[in-house]
Amino acid sequence: MSAQTTHPQVTVFGAYGHTGRFVVAELLERGFTPVLSGRDAAKLAASSSSAADSGPEIRPASVGDPAALDRALSGADAVINCAGPFATTAAPLIEAALRAGIPYVDVAAEIEANHDTFTHFADRARSAGTVIVPAMAFYGGLGDLLATAAMGDWKSADEVHVAYGLSGWHPTAGTRAAGQVSHDRRAGRRVRYRDGALAYHDAASPTLTWSFPEPMGERSVLGDFTMADAVTIPSHLPIPDVHVYMATEAANDLASSATPAPEPTDERGRSAQTFLVDVRVRRGSEERRASASGRDIYAITAPLAVEAVHRILTGQTRATGVASAGAVFDAPDFLRALSDQLSVEVAP
Repeated sequence: MSAQTTHPQVTVFGAYGHTGRFVVAELLERGFTPVLSGRDAAKLAASSSSAADSGPEIRPASVGDPAALDRALSGADAVINCAGPFATTAAPLIEAALRAGIPYVDVAAEIEANHDTFTHFADRARSAGTVIVPAMAFYGGLGDLLATAAMGDWKSADEVHVAYGLSGWHPTAGTRAAGQVSHDRRAGRRVRYRDGALAYHDAASPTLTWSFPEPMGERSVLGDFTMADAVTIPSHLPIPDVHVYMATEAANDLASSATPAPEPTDERGRSAQTFLVDVRVRRGSEERRASASGRDIYAITAPLAVEAVHRILTGQTRATGVASAGAVFDAPDFLRALSDQLSVEVAP
């Protein structure tokens, strides 16, 4: 794809949602021209009036109306899907992106929705010569970038461990809705990635201790807390076992229906939540490690998704078709590009 010389136009579907608003703000800050889309015209208008003095263009559309989706993507250089549940929205938006001949990026954390994207659209996207990047977010994208950076010159590994050290987790309404969809699709079972495949099981998550880098140090975590990394990492790295852990405080917050949604505490609208993602890859007796820390898992998704679009539109990609972040981008360079919002350490 040729480099863009002016302000690329990017349609943001779900622009008035919690993460969508961060994405629109990031696009504006970086000189893109966002087009706000989603099914609720009133919420789009409110988001447009609060986003900038001039107000980005709004194009209401629903996933059940292909013609409206085509209008929403008309003239766009790319589309970012921020509207969950992605089990419902991803496929119609990808179809619209393929019709428009533009790249598609989403921020899906749903394991099954991401697996569906790889399964159903890989051949068509590759044939079209376009790029589809699912899970380009805190869950899925960041873990994949860290695992890829940690691998370095290794061509394969025996296992990867991704540990999420969150100070807490105040889930958005969208997170809860997507989680319910995934729960229903699994009939209440849990999922893990072992021996090269996703597998469902009924065992309870074990409580373990994880030694995070300082200053976090040792923390109690739940094991088998599988997230989208179980789809993104093995999509391109020959690693048969993916282990995911979540800080018990955050897991308890998510499990409680009484936990409120995140509240803004700074001028950028970020919550006070902090995170540290610690990734270790093992090959035989050798281990390599990469970690990233920052603030607000929803806010950090915006620079991840927008940097992905920037690199796609400027030809900084390694693949076409459906590809995870680590497969399509130079992982260490991508992480360095986010240094103003993400502290990263790679320690082979």
